[in-house]
Amino acid sequence: MIKRNLIIFILLLICANEIVAQDQGINWMADGTGYYDFKNGGIVKVDAKTEAQTILVNKESLIPPGSLVSLKVQSFNYSNDKAKILLFANTAKVWRYNTRGDYWVMNTATNKLIQLGNGLALQSLMFAKFSPDSKYVAYVSESNIYSEDIVTGQIKKLTQDGSRKLINGTFDWVYEEEFGCRDGFRWSPDSKQIAYWQIDARKIRDYYMINTTDSVYSRIIPVEYPKVGESPSPAYINVVNLAGGQIRRMNIDGDPQQHYIPRMEWSESNQLIVQQLDRKQQESKLIYCKVPDGSSATFWAENDDAWVDLNTDNPVGWNWINGGKEFLWISEKDGWRHIYKISRDGKTVTLLTKGNYDIGTLKAIDEVNNYVYFTASPSNATQLYLYRVRISFGKDEPELVSNNKLKGTHDYDIGPNAKYALHSFSNYNTFPVDEWITLPDNRPLSTAKSIANNIKIDAKKNIEYTQITTADNVVLDAWISKPLNFDASKKYPVVFYVYGEPAAATVGDQYGRHGNFLYTGDMSADGYIQVAVDNRGTPSLKGAKWRKSIYRKIGTLNIADMAEGAKKILERPYMDKNRVAVWGWSGGGSSTLNLMFNYPEIFKTGVAIAAVGNQLNYDNIYQERYMGLPQENMEDFVKGSPINNVKGLQGKLLYIHGTGDDNVHYDNAEMLLNELIKNNKQFEFMAYPNRTHSISEGPGTFLHLSTLYTNFIRKNCEPGAK
Repeated sequence: MIKRNLIIFILLLICANEIVAQDQGINWMADGTGYYDFKNGGIVKVDAKTEAQTILVNKESLIPPGSLVSLKVQSFNYSNDKAKILLFANTAKVWRYNTRGDYWVMNTATNKLIQLGNGLALQSLMFAKFSPDSKYVAYVSESNIYSEDIVTGQIKKLTQDGSRKLINGTFDWVYEEEFGCRDGFRWSPDSKQIAYWQIDARKIRDYYMINTTDSVYSRIIPVEYPKVGESPSPAYINVVNLAGGQIRRMNIDGDPQQHYIPRMEWSESNQLIVQQLDRKQQESKLIYCKVPDGSSATFWAENDDAWVDLNTDNPVGWNWINGGKEFLWISEKDGWRHIYKISRDGKTVTLLTKGNYDIGTLKAIDEVNNYVYFTASPSNATQLYLYRVRISFGKDEPELVSNNKLKGTHDYDIGPNAKYALHSFSNYNTFPVDEWITLPDNRPLSTAKSIANNIKIDAKKNIEYTQITTADNVVLDAWISKPLNFDASKKYPVVFYVYGEPAAATVGDQYGRHGNFLYTGDMSADGYIQVAVDNRGTPSLKGAKWRKSIYRKIGTLNIADMAEGAKKILERPYMDKNRVAVWGWSGGGSSTLNLMFNYPEIFKTGVAIAAVGNQLNYDNIYQERYMGLPQENMEDFVKGSPINNVKGLQGKLLYIHGTGDDNVHYDNAEMLLNELIKNNKQFEFMAYPNRTHSISEGPGTFLHLSTLYTNFIRKNCEPGAK
């Protein structure tokens, strides 16, 4: 993950908050020798080796005809012929990300600017990209796909049937949220065709959010949102021919209402490669589709009794090697997350990362030097290092690239051809630091600017990493952050931070993960001990068995693990068992509620934010992946939902939710409140009008939220040693 300050890090981790495109990593040059960046309102090229900067576009060149103000560019891309730059500006958020706005093409020789989409609504274009031959740009506007001739300005509307619920070239809410799918079309290598997703959400019921603050009359905001137990939106793969406009649908086996298509790319000019998941996400198929006749054939499949993870978090791109004769694929089919090399026909499969360990992320492929780079941490799941293995199968053991004397979390942004990389490092008491390195020798470009010569320790941090063995002989990772001027002869209040679901872990050895961004002030200075425990089911690199043991047990197994971990940690004599608080956001809010309701003897105070109170209220892709179908195992949904456990509440509870939350809907709050009221359970509640899942919109919101949170914690879990 790109370095961010603590607040942004936490919000991204658990709230899926907005990412600014200029902070999404390095915009590498195609040859990997340098990168592009924004500077002084313009665009520069930076040489990775020398750090020399060359101005490519100055601020004045970004002033459109008839305007006095430069474009505020969010992102840009060069055409393959390097004669044009595609600029994305005037952007607007679509759910989580700024993916809608205006696009301009700049001629690099003349600096002439031309706005695309003449006649279409302003700020309506999405995912524009050059054709491989650099002659056209294609984009989505209002659920239809368009192509535009860069020279003549001629615009062709390639699809005609797009609407709010029949979506071409992009996705509905749930595909975006749970599969990371946003950009929904791909140019063919010969620039003659475009393959695209069509999502048919016409049978998906709307969830109605209500805007009651922007007018004296309320306004309904409908969101196509398939709740758990509801059939998926059918997804189709179509191909449109630019010359004639003909559209051919790929004939992929299986009922579209019982399958998903999360990944699709071109494998050659007249063939697509597609990943299909069944509704339970227990079977993954890789399928070739022949574009001329739409026929398809499965050439690779894998199954799991829980769920099959997606190959990658990045839905754009396929890891082809050896001139397209083979590709790299990530699978957990042997119980560990490994990299496999698969022949184009699927008949030859080679395990590259052999051993009882998980890889984290595939970082780069260097075919010239015969390496594939990936992150892993075979001996400590709270840390992360860079490793590599040979692509041509040879040496079995992974080779550690990172400096093993620097214990903690290493991350790498590796350029094309794996010549240069930006290497970053931190741990619990080491400030984030980075360096430029060369590969494959892993040497810093500048000794003076190397990580080794710029390590700074935060002497104020008093953090302990520990492991807890449960009665079931399960080993849980945890960290304990002790307050300033800690005195083991005294007793301190304890605040647990929790998440607990498969989407995130909380116990990484990384700087900035041990504070509390919502607390106004310094919890350590105020005499609080802070704790986090990672239960089974979190995405730690501990093997598939660890991660998938939570299947059909969200709200039960994870809660039991966290509770047992808390019990053992609280045995330490300096922890005050009468002053124990717990808090979390989203899935962590759900965990907070279940801990308060099921283990009131441990947790006396709780703050739950944007929690799923009833698992039946959440979306189908996420909840069915980890819990199954409610039609088949309703009892698991009942047991794991906080709404069914409210009778156990004894402590002080603050519940917080945004009424405009499109992710965890506000109905979770009101249904839970009704159940608490019915059982005469006293609590405090705060609704934030029209705020989304991140509760970040509107002036004064964060200050109000943090003040509310802080006052509640201080009042009900008194600070300071006793």
